[in-house]
Amino acid sequence: MLVEDNRVFREALQLLLGLQPELEVVATVDNGTSAAAVVREIVPDVVVMDYRLPGLNGVEATREILAGAPGVRVVCLTASVSRREVEELYAAGAVACLTKDGALEEIVDAILHAGASEDGAPCG
Repeated sequence: MLVEDNRVFREALQLLLGLQPELEVVATVDNGTSAAAVVREIVPDVVVMDYRLPGLNGVEATREILAGAPGVRVVCLTASVSRREVEELYAAGAVACLTKDGALEEIVDAILHAGASEDGAPCG
């Protein structure tokens, strides 16, 4: 599942991830407030979460998601993030934090690793 407020980036990422045979994008939302409700409804393996979102930010949305669906893995994908924000994301339960300018292969690998993780341990 993708949580991203930038429509163009969200649609491009959905397309690129959809081309990966081992991945399926099951839902997309454009704000942090809707994310937890959609996750409770569909229970995806992995949520790819932006940090800066309308409504709840990535940290708040991650907490809400994991409170309602503790088995879901959250991978943060953001344009920029400070060290403090990364620490907050991991404290909220995210298993990886990547920047949007990273290689698609790196993003796909983090999603696959998160989906295979049984213990919720950080991916990288």
